[in-house]
Amino acid sequence: MRKKNCNIRGQIALFRKGSGQVAGTANVVDSRPPLVATRADYAVTEQHHRIPPALRKRAFIDGWRTPWVLASARPLAVRYQYPSGAVVWVNLEPEVAALVQAQVAA
Repeated sequence: MRKKNCNIRGQIALFRKGSGQVAGTANVVDSRPPLVATRADYAVTEQHHRIPPALRKRAFIDGWRTPWVLASARPLAVRYQYPSGAVVWVNLEPEVAALVQAQVAA
């Protein structure tokens, strides 16, 4: 779940906030319209977004309602210094991108 639509398709790196690493990769295959229903509807769709109950209310209120559809998700563990001020998209430094690609290929 994100706050905005995604027009990018293809492989992206995934970061876990505060972890200092690329946590995985996935392919963005679709971006659907924002949920405009209730928090109860948000709960019914948990199997798709996996936002745990304890975080659901805050996520819904904060506007995390736009589903990005991901496929071929794969966990990784590549150290990375997330740049200050980056919000949605980050260009990986060439050496980090090479490490990510090497782990994906393995």
